[in-house]
Amino acid sequence: MNRIETALSKFNDNGKTPKKILSIYFTAGYPELDDTASIIKSLASSGVDMIEIGLPFSDPLADGPTIQKSSTKALENGMTTELLFDQLVHIRKEVDIPLLIMGYFNPILQYGIEAFCRKCVETGIDGLIIPDLPVDVYQQEYSDVFKKHGLINVFLITPQTSDERIRYIDSISKGFIYMVSSASTTGAINSFDQGQDAYFERINKLKLKTPQIVGFGISNHKTFVQATKYSSGAIIGSAFVKYLNEHSIAEVNDFAQTILDPSS
Repeated sequence: MNRIETALSKFNDNGKTPKKILSIYFTAGYPELDDTASIIKSLASSGVDMIEIGLPFSDPLADGPTIQKSSTKALENGMTTELLFDQLVHIRKEVDIPLLIMGYFNPILQYGIEAFCRKCVETGIDGLIIPDLPVDVYQQEYSDVFKKHGLINVFLITPQTSDERIRYIDSISKGFIYMVSSASTTGAINSFDQGQDAYFERINKLKLKTPQIVGFGISNHKTFVQATKYSSGAIIGSAFVKYLNEHSIAEVNDFAQTILDPSS
């Protein structure tokens, strides 16, 4: 079983109140070029359940200013797709939790789909999140390659996605569905509004077979609790990237604790 599926099944066992998954996104090669593996190991030891490694791209349309700046800085530092795989080559000797690469399709296509998937397997990557790869194109052209290599491709839904489309995505999904909390770009907020709460409830009522993990806008314990009321977990990106800019990697554990247990 893929590590993503194992993690999700572990947190939804036996009909008990499930533990909510905390997934953290950061940009590879940021703040410094060689920080990638150290950040992953620090996050894994801090109680984080899943990690999304951002593959920097020069035109990150879905990302807000914080992640855009981190992507620009990572590219200036010299981060490339090949270098990222080099940095991850020994990561599975120390890290057991699911690892995903989140990035735009252009760098993956330039690298070569087959070669990229093969490298993912060699370095222990469990899945991909590619916001600009349409579901239908993936199904028609690339699903066989992903399946051959045992990689999960995570699809995104938004408040504007129709119920019919969501049910279709649910029918072909493995692992989890990335439930975008709003139609805007990524970025940290202090709380969700009534419209977002209604969206979370609407998706819950669809009774999808695939677990959902909420992303965009989660920045603190309050938004983590709101986002996970009806979902299996939440993803924090911009708030953590900003934290990395202001703190040392040694303080990563403190960030995770403020999200999971702010009283500790």
